[in-house]
Amino acid sequence: MSKGGLFLALVLMLAACAPHQSRVPRGAEDWPVNKRVQRLPPAQPLPPPKPQWVAREVTPDAVEVPAQTYVVRPGDTLRRISDRLGASSEAIARANNIPPPFIIRVGERLSIPGGRYHRVKSGETGIAIARAYGVSWSKVVDGNALEEPYVLRVGQKLLLPSARQVAAMSLEDRARAFTIDIGDLITGGEPAAEESAATAPRPATPDQGPVVAPSSFAGTFDWPARGTILSRYGAKPGGRFNDGINIRAAAGSPVRAAADGVIAYAGDTLPGFGNLILIKHGGNWVTAYAHADALLVGRGQIVKRGDVIARAGQTGSVDEPQVHFEIREGRKPLDPLTLLPKSG
Repeated sequence: MSKGGLFLALVLMLAACAPHQSRVPRGAEDWPVNKRVQRLPPAQPLPPPKPQWVAREVTPDAVEVPAQTYVVRPGDTLRRISDRLGASSEAIARANNIPPPFIIRVGERLSIPGGRYHRVKSGETGIAIARAYGVSWSKVVDGNALEEPYVLRVGQKLLLPSARQVAAMSLEDRARAFTIDIGDLITGGEPAAEESAATAPRPATPDQGPVVAPSSFAGTFDWPARGTILSRYGAKPGGRFNDGINIRAAAGSPVRAAADGVIAYAGDTLPGFGNLILIKHGGNWVTAYAHADALLVGRGQIVKRGDVIARAGQTGSVDEPQVHFEIREGRKPLDPLTLLPKSG
């Protein structure tokens, strides 16, 4: 055998005798031997958004009721008197200082307040009713002494400004009547409840009835997004006021629920806020999340703290991706930085 052939045979023999080594992927040289790599399952998205409930169009068919005096008859109740004369039972009770449980006596003389009364129908909202008559929702709230949670009931009669009062409004007042904000959505955006729901609320559904808030609230909030603060709560130049905080966020990054709750609103009704979500948390607490690029939840959907409800974006009147975040107790906005963890 030649020297070249002897050298090749020696190389092949040494290679056959060498111990077998498994191929190690690049970048995995430090993996423990014979130990399986644990991979975390992908984050589970929330269920697809439910269909959005659509507000019913309101026909302005209010009835003019003259101011008068009525003497209570046997078998009368405030509701029966209301049905007979057209004025709302609540207005009659207020005019005559009748407290709950609204007991009246035969022969009692009642003052019946006159005015224009609209009977609430199924699917109507406070905002839609106010717009149908060209007045602001806040004026309807004040005129009827409505209180939280501001849920109207089917068959309820609302006292509205007269046609003469509306005609006398300035152009500025008329424009303001059609301008709504987050507080209006919270208090006037719910569809009227059926009579039975007034005493026994049922679970919320996206296409009927008002959203029912959780019965309790844990009392703490988490940050909805991570980033630097672009704008804090409070007065701003030009007479503006920020009812929350604005957090810089990368476009498409997750926006998370600050606490357990139910989605009360998801849409783009308020142009300046772009895509907006409102969550009811119980105890009269509400959080708002605005300027989203995509909404991942729908009205009536139950969410837990930390659930991804939207993707951050630049919708509405902002010039960079961000999350506008508010915490409200009823209609009243509070400074979120006093209620959020300090390590945000």
